[in-house]
Amino acid sequence: MTLALPPGFRFSAATSAFQIEGSRDVDGRGRSIWDDFLEAPGAIVDGSTADPACDSYRHPESDVALAAGLGLDRYRFSIQWARIQPEGRGRGNLVALDHYSRVVDLLLDAGVTPFPTLYHWEMPVAVEADGGWLNRDTAARFAEYAALVVERLGDRVSHWYTLNEPAMTTLQGYATGALAPGRQLLFGALPTVHHQLLAHAAAFEALRAGGAQQIGLVNNHTWVLPLHDTDADRAAAHMYDMIHNRVFSEPLLDGMYPDLESLGFPPMPVQADDMARIRASLDFYGINFYNPTTVTSAAPDSPIPFGIVPTPGVPVTGFGAEWPIMPSALRDLLVDLKRRHPQLPPVIIGENGASFPEPATAGRVDDQNRIDYLTGHLAAVAEAIEAGVDVEEYTVWSLLDNWEWADGYTQRFGLVHVDFETGERTPKASYDWYRDLIAQHREEDAR
Repeated sequence: MTLALPPGFRFSAATSAFQIEGSRDVDGRGRSIWDDFLEAPGAIVDGSTADPACDSYRHPESDVALAAGLGLDRYRFSIQWARIQPEGRGRGNLVALDHYSRVVDLLLDAGVTPFPTLYHWEMPVAVEADGGWLNRDTAARFAEYAALVVERLGDRVSHWYTLNEPAMTTLQGYATGALAPGRQLLFGALPTVHHQLLAHAAAFEALRAGGAQQIGLVNNHTWVLPLHDTDADRAAAHMYDMIHNRVFSEPLLDGMYPDLESLGFPPMPVQADDMARIRASLDFYGINFYNPTTVTSAAPDSPIPFGIVPTPGVPVTGFGAEWPIMPSALRDLLVDLKRRHPQLPPVIIGENGASFPEPATAGRVDDQNRIDYLTGHLAAVAEAIEAGVDVEEYTVWSLLDNWEWADGYTQRFGLVHVDFETGERTPKASYDWYRDLIAQHREEDAR
């Protein structure tokens, strides 16, 4: 496979702690909002509990060996806030800090740069009880947590993600209740946008004070398409683009929110120098991308002003029509972002991947469908780079099959198959493909 990727382009893979670690009740870990969410009857498709998942808390060396075997430049993993501060405030849990310190050392010894995420949806329940992301004070508490982590790891870790996918926290965690903490506030969830961005800025400041060199936020972005070429569908698509993409990107990249009030949305709870702090809080712009979103005008009795519908004429992943496959949408998104923001900082693709039906028991999986998905999206990245977008890094989600939030163990994203009964890990065909692609690019760099 030959792609027009520039010299020095980096390749990564990612996981998140709650999805792979297991060991939810050891070493003083506190409860997170996901512990509460998964215990609600019917909340998780298969009734599973994220334990033991991949059992990675007890066996991080297995994951690191797989990351090293790929030849990754960097490995994206996350740190559980509820492990570090079981009550979401106060001194750090030394056992947990030692654990993540060991993960960092294992990666460095294997020649892989650690790239931690401070918040991959794992808020301590005590913070949520005080209002969670609806409460401005949560930003200060998050910065305190960031300071504890960088104090312990900052002598060896210089690259950081602060928040993962704040759009999904707002839209699915607080607006619709599909994810933890399971709130159903619809547009009453919008203050969580500002408080998350403020928390990112506060954590940026704490990390920089601890010596961090490269800090960014990674958000889930989608390319929004109107179902029909009509004024009504174009207006609906514009509105959805506003609340999924632009309400996050424009404060970070331009220092201001889009005009939400003209669309009938409430204003953001901005104070004093909030916007200047948010605008000054990026060394790179992180994008998670999985699929486009097709939008049509809302039904007359709908509580929201748009309808999300299947994208016509494209294949789908294991999620069905909910996750259409359209690699060109990633190219179009990146090119449009650069058009809107000419001073766009370097971009990192923080997640890209797909789930497909696969056997539960251990064994080699010939996942050509995943290889095709990843190949198409890497080609889209190459096209965006050729069009002038500075994309520095591409990250596959996920290194491992894992516990997939409300879908439990029913969806598999991994380059590595995990038998959740035995814990056995088996690299898939896509693992070999990615390893060979990375090696080929390195050879081309060396010429």
